[in-house]
Amino acid sequence: MSEKRNAPLGIFDSGVGGLTVVREILKQMPGESIIYFGDTAHVPYGDRDPQELRGFAQKITNYLVTRGCKMIIIACNTSTSLAYEELTNSFSLPIIGVIEPGVNKALMTTKNLRVGVIGTAATIESRVYQRKLRAKNPDVQVYAQACPAFVPLVERGALRSAETVDIVSGCLHPFMEKEIDTLILGCTHYPFLQPVIAKVLGAKTQIIDPAQETVRCAYERLQELDLLVDTAKPVYKFVSSNNPKEFRAKGSVFLGRDLGTVEEVLL
Repeated sequence: MSEKRNAPLGIFDSGVGGLTVVREILKQMPGESIIYFGDTAHVPYGDRDPQELRGFAQKITNYLVTRGCKMIIIACNTSTSLAYEELTNSFSLPIIGVIEPGVNKALMTTKNLRVGVIGTAATIESRVYQRKLRAKNPDVQVYAQACPAFVPLVERGALRSAETVDIVSGCLHPFMEKEIDTLILGCTHYPFLQPVIAKVLGAKTQIIDPAQETVRCAYERLQELDLLVDTAKPVYKFVSSNNPKEFRAKGSVFLGRDLGTVEEVLL
């Protein structure tokens, strides 16, 4: 049982965005080992065919399972919205997505029941956030907006440039007219743009980063299953499906620590 407890958490995303989830794991569960898969060969996910994206999720999850992971965290809203149910039906280990935790936190936070959601085109078009928010509270008003330019900005490392401010301002302008008091960052890339987003929207709007709640849920699930780590020396491994040197350079900056050697795995 000890060997199973000390197995790594498997985490995947289309690129560096899911490192926001890794960042939270380092804060909330610093003893856990990690294998992170960034599917940089196919980023961005947002405008790809849904069936193709489900295939990517299946292949990546299978890879992480073969690496001995004890839990899979889908650190990608697009993959969660399209493939979560399929993955939970295909694999026996616990799988955590990023959408449900963000929905719950937003409903706990909003005072005027006017909630905004931003995400990739695939996530917004799936209407998963809209459905889940209204299922839990029929009185909530949900305003959703696809922001397809955000992921490329993050992947390029353009987090606070003048171009970024202009793009973010243009995308978020409709929310100001709707008087939302809560905004869900429905893509794990977006927290890297949070300082700009917060400045554009102002202090009256609470910003929900689902990564924080996702990791809290993962901790609770591991605790329920008696799978929390019982050693004190975690191992972190990072894998990308294309250009591992670039992934290491950007990821090290975003995470605030050297990722070390990044393995390249083509799926």
